Amino acid sequence: MKRRLFAALIFILLLTGCGGKTVPPPPEEPDIPPAEAPEAPPEEEPEPPQDPEEAALLALLEDMTLEEKTGQLFFVRVPAENAVEDVMTYHLGGYLLFGRDTQNKTASELIQTIASYQAAAELPLLIGVDEEGGTVVRVSSNPHLRSKKFSSPGKLWKQGLDALLRETREKSILLKSLGFNVNLAPVADVSTNSGDFIYDRTTGMDAEETADYTARVTEAQSFYGLGSVLKHFPGYGNNKDTHTGVAVDERSMETFLEQDFLPFQAGIAVEETVWPSGELRRLRPAVLVSHNIVNCMDPNLPASLSPEVHRILREDLGFDGVVMTDDLAMDAVSAYAAGGNVAVMSIQAGNDLVVTTDYRTQIPRVIQAVRDGALEEEAVDAACLRVLRWKLELGLLEQTEEGTLGPAL
Repeated sequence: MKRRLFAALIFILLLTGCGGKTVPPPPEEPDIPPAEAPEAPPEEEPEPPQDPEEAALLALLEDMTLEEKTGQLFFVRVPAENAVEDVMTYHLGGYLLFGRDTQNKTASELIQTIASYQAAAELPLLIGVDEEGGTVVRVSSNPHLRSKKFSSPGKLWKQGLDALLRETREKSILLKSLGFNVNLAPVADVSTNSGDFIYDRTTGMDAEETADYTARVTEAQSFYGLGSVLKHFPGYGNNKDTHTGVAVDERSMETFLEQDFLPFQAGIAVEETVWPSGELRRLRPAVLVSHNIVNCMDPNLPASLSPEVHRILREDLGFDGVVMTDDLAMDAVSAYAAGGNVAVMSIQAGNDLVVTTDYRTQIPRVIQAVRDGALEEEAVDAACLRVLRWKLELGLLEQTEEGTLGPAL
């Protein structure tokens, strides 16, 4: 019994401290969560592989000299003399044929003439013509090439969609068979007043119907691999003829937004077309810019020389294809080019193709402007790349087995 009491006493003493307080049991160690592993940095998305055609275009551009790149920016009227030699001398981007160049020629003769130009070119040429129908018919005005002239846009549109598509089909096939790859049409200008200078070349209808016409013609020409040129941006309206002098457009920006831009937007939207082969191809139209001075956009310069007009076309309308001038030999632009450097000004404004008869003077001036630092070579490169891309879309260039680009002719 004593032993039991003694053991109990010892046990109580062990549980008390010097101050007579009970010693608490040792605290339980808290559960410490395992250290979180640091988050791994997000994996960088691999850059998508560059489009092989775009890579080939850039490689082609890289291999070109300044003279070659500059020449590609000129879509010029066929000269009366030395046409074949000038293709090689100036590295021309393309030739425009007028009535003088097709007059009295048989189909065989015209085919051979165009083929001689192409044979002289290191890069295939754009071969263009104004075959609008009606009053502007450089090909069908020759009875050796067609028994009667193609109908005007207004007459065709009034006859209905079937007539429009049927004649556009015939026109496209004829032009392609002769060696043309670009038709400077459709006319996308809106004009409902028979007194307007441009009226006879338009549908004569309102903006919505003109937009429908523009889209239909662009799509039909693209179907046959014929390049379209929408003209005359930003819309001719009721202005006078710029071949003979300056035309000043006093209309408001609202008029352009609500009317004149609509046909151009409709044509620009036509990009991909199923070709007769069943292949889906991208063939963007080009846009031709007029020489009108449009006060609400730029009161100081003709549209063709105005950076602001080109900004509107590129940024506001979202157009990324080829932009070309109207003929720079017209009186409406000559007064605005300091020292006669009208081609330099047109490229600075944002044009990709320079349409002119005076290329023998203008090409050396562009080259010299780059060398002097007055024109950045990057502007020439950007314009040349768009021209080359259009030639690729037109089927004039194709990729070789090695991945480079070469003539498809």
